[in-house]
Amino acid sequence: MKSIHSEPYQRLLVLLIKQRKQSSITQEQLSKALSRPQSFVSKYERGERRLDVIEFLEVCRHLDADAYEILRALERQQRS
Repeated sequence: MKSIHSEPYQRLLVLLIKQRKQSSITQEQLSKALSRPQSFVSKYERGERRLDVIEFLEVCRHLDADAYEILRALERQQRS
């Protein structure tokens, strides 16, 4: 399951986008916090680029999100 187009990975992206929007942070604001171009955020949110685990943790930190809770939510979704 390495595909960025897999159903579980797409659900992870939905959770990250939802968290970013709930935090009232734009893609541009997040990209600046990450010291990355805005296209970095856009590409991973659209599923054009895969986040590795270190990037995932960094994104969560800048969103003030609990990375473990996001993963637990993803796991709960997979079980249902």
